[in-house]
Amino acid sequence: MKKAIYVFLLVLGLVVVRTPVQAQEREYQSISKGFENTPLPKVLDELQQITGYRFFYRKEQLDSIRVNISVPVQGQPLVAVLDSLSQNYGVSYAIDAQKNVFVLKGGTLVTDLPKALFQDTSTEPQKELAQEKKPLSSTPKADIKATVASQENKIYEIGSRTAPGAGRVTLSGVIYNSTTGKPVAGASVFFPELNTGVTADQNGAYTITLPRGRHEMLVKSIEVTDARRQLVLYSDGKLNIETPAQNTALKEVVVQAEAASNVQKMQMGMERLEINTIKQVPTVFGEADVLKVVLTLPGVKSVGEASGGFNVRGGSTDQNLILFNGATVYNPSHFFGFFSAFNPELIKDVELFKSSIPAKYGGRLSSVLNVNTRTGNKEKFTGSAGIGLLTSRIHLEGPINKGKTSFLFGARTTYSNWLFNLLPDDSDFKGAKASFYDINLNLDHQVNDKNFLTLTGYLSHDESNLNTDTLFSYGNRNLSLKWQHDFTPELSGTMVVGHDHYRYSNYSEANPMSAYRLAFQLDQSNVKTDFTYRPSSDHTLSFGVSSIYYQLKPGSYEPLGAESVIAPAKVEEEQALESAIFLEDNFAITPRLSLNAGIRYSIYNYLGPHQVNYYAPEEPRTEESQTETRSFQKGDFIKTYHGPEYRVSARFAITENLSVKAGYNTLRQYIHMLSNTTAIAPTDIWKLSDPNIRPQHSEQMSVGVYQNLFLNKLELSAEFYNRKITNYLDYKSAAVLVMNPHIETDVLNTQGKAYGAELMVRKKEGKFNGWMSYTYSRILLRQDDPNAGETINGGDYYPASYDKPHDFTFVGNQQLSRRFSISMNVTYSTGRPVTIPVARFMYGGTQKTLFSGRNDYRIPDYFRADLSINLEGNHKIKQLTHNSWTLGVYNLTGRKNPYSVYFTTEGGQIKGYKLSVFGAAVPFLNFNIRF
Repeated sequence: MKKAIYVFLLVLGLVVVRTPVQAQEREYQSISKGFENTPLPKVLDELQQITGYRFFYRKEQLDSIRVNISVPVQGQPLVAVLDSLSQNYGVSYAIDAQKNVFVLKGGTLVTDLPKALFQDTSTEPQKELAQEKKPLSSTPKADIKATVASQENKIYEIGSRTAPGAGRVTLSGVIYNSTTGKPVAGASVFFPELNTGVTADQNGAYTITLPRGRHEMLVKSIEVTDARRQLVLYSDGKLNIETPAQNTALKEVVVQAEAASNVQKMQMGMERLEINTIKQVPTVFGEADVLKVVLTLPGVKSVGEASGGFNVRGGSTDQNLILFNGATVYNPSHFFGFFSAFNPELIKDVELFKSSIPAKYGGRLSSVLNVNTRTGNKEKFTGSAGIGLLTSRIHLEGPINKGKTSFLFGARTTYSNWLFNLLPDDSDFKGAKASFYDINLNLDHQVNDKNFLTLTGYLSHDESNLNTDTLFSYGNRNLSLKWQHDFTPELSGTMVVGHDHYRYSNYSEANPMSAYRLAFQLDQSNVKTDFTYRPSSDHTLSFGVSSIYYQLKPGSYEPLGAESVIAPAKVEEEQALESAIFLEDNFAITPRLSLNAGIRYSIYNYLGPHQVNYYAPEEPRTEESQTETRSFQKGDFIKTYHGPEYRVSARFAITENLSVKAGYNTLRQYIHMLSNTTAIAPTDIWKLSDPNIRPQHSEQMSVGVYQNLFLNKLELSAEFYNRKITNYLDYKSAAVLVMNPHIETDVLNTQGKAYGAELMVRKKEGKFNGWMSYTYSRILLRQDDPNAGETINGGDYYPASYDKPHDFTFVGNQQLSRRFSISMNVTYSTGRPVTIPVARFMYGGTQKTLFSGRNDYRIPDYFRADLSINLEGNHKIKQLTHNSWTLGVYNLTGRKNPYSVYFTTEGGQIKGYKLSVFGAAVPFLNFNIRF
């Protein structure tokens, strides 16, 4: 028995000792087989049969590789064959202790973790560290260089191995589109094993705090291919991710890049539209239009077609801050409002803030519309062009210094003038003029990993007369320089300096004796800095300062030509300085509860030189009640207004797909638009607050419920709001707004109340996608100015001229095939209020007209349906150009929607008429080309 046990142990020992030897021998076993034009997966399968090693690979990745192993390689060991495959066919391999062979196309493979990964240095004697007198990290924190991660299976080591092992580390970096070299805004960065993540900002930058050790990182965005990176974190560091552009066969409607963002994000009343979404919505004349698509969102309305502005939650058109790459645009429309001022070929995305407005924005009461352009391609030259019925456009982009500096250029123009000339001689519009152009130029330069510069220039010009003797001309000019600097992985900052210019010049030469030019001009120079500090992934601080210097030329009326006898006149120029400082804290208290609290303190100084009229107290403000006029010198502070603006919001997640949010904010506005229309027009006057005209003020409370269904494919939301507005300007009957040196006698201070509900259903993915929204909203005003001298509607509340209680919108897109899709847009809204004549009466022997109370009646309701068909060219990658066609019909039903009503006296009778801008179906056709 004892002998049998010895024999058993001896055999067992030989087996144990022999096994690694056999493994080693088989690894170096000679391969006496050649391969000729054989798919690599088949080669690996045969090597597995010969050697007994298990091979792991992705067949779809290696199937295209054909292997030819020549005679000299025959008889070589396995590692030699694998080395040959690596050198000649661009594959990587690794062999672990369990006889597993891993093969990958490109990249680098390792089969074990770094030995120092879990080394605990916390027990090292502090004395030795003190004697060393060297930093724990070989690289100072402020000088950390970014590691570039472009491979999926490579393990990237971040930080210094000699750093202390305990605690958490901060990882930061930028997500790049490796195809274009551009940063990817709004990309989602997620770590599944930790169930945590962040969203990259507009510059593709992210910062997150994680435990030290091994992690898997996922990056998702609709712009680029999903990326997966393997990390080993030792200490603080930077990791830039490069991943190629995503070629999607289906067009998707995506308002936020990350799934469930509407439930998880902190802000409410905020929408983000990608350019792919904007291009799908049918618009008049077929050109993608930023403003028209914004109007399909809940809570956003327009007074009608051919209007250049929009109204948000009971606000007037001048209460929207419109930013184009950070520059203020005062007139965002072309061609009577038919086109927006933004070239769609350059737009990256559009953000609309209706409530929970970030503290860094100020100066307007209702909303902030932030339009951002793309950065130019830093790798290669590309471009696109489009031809429509009325307009043509082109854009070019490419590297100036490859990988570092790029440009983005775009231009649009219309050729409608020659179309007017083709009209018959008896046409009402024969000889009419209506033209515009705009030019964009962006230059982006990456100085180094920490510094980025962007120069943005914009120029636009419009001219029109529509067969009248007056030509209307207006334009915008904007120039800004932005510097972005990363101080540390946790702290980054941005500084912007710029100049914004808006002017109009209307003139008539029909009668040389009365030829005139009427002009207005507004200039503002601004500087703003804002900083973002992220001490942890669940805590973000934002702070900064800004200042705007206004210069207004409210009006000049001059003779045009030597024969004109017009007496020149000029309204005195105005100057003001608006400054602000802000602080905001976004803090995730628990995974379910998040809080955002901010304060913005603004100071406004009305400056000399200027003459100010003063009026008798407690009397109606009229020219007769004026008591004196004071003159102030240059640099004098004539009047100062200031006060805090509060921004508070909270989110509570009931479940992973259901959350409730609430918010409160106050805002101040120091500049007013004086207009005799309900939309932005070329005769609008902007007026600064002064001793007689007080700043506008608003406070808004809102609450919302958000839920996602069917794995985040269907989004549901309901928001409710209540606003209070003070010092909103309305006008006396027969008010004179243009060339009025004492405008304060013709305006009225009113208070307003706005309230409403916004419901939205959105399907983001699939062959059929789109959204449907319903808005109920009211905006009521009441004249409460003791110096007005008159009351409106007896001092009762009356609807504002843009009050439209009911609004419904449907936007749908159906992908029929890879190249063919159909889009439809349906909208309905209540008609806007009007004041109409209701009777005639005799007074003093003269017949007079009696009008209704202000805005007591409404024009008929508005309904419109649009349809467009999109046909893509073939999807071959290697071809000179990629073409597409867009054709469709605007106002498919041909409904004569009234834009306004007006009344005339004919034969002693008052007759009313409706004005329709598009009283018939309007077909459109666009040809687009990309190269």
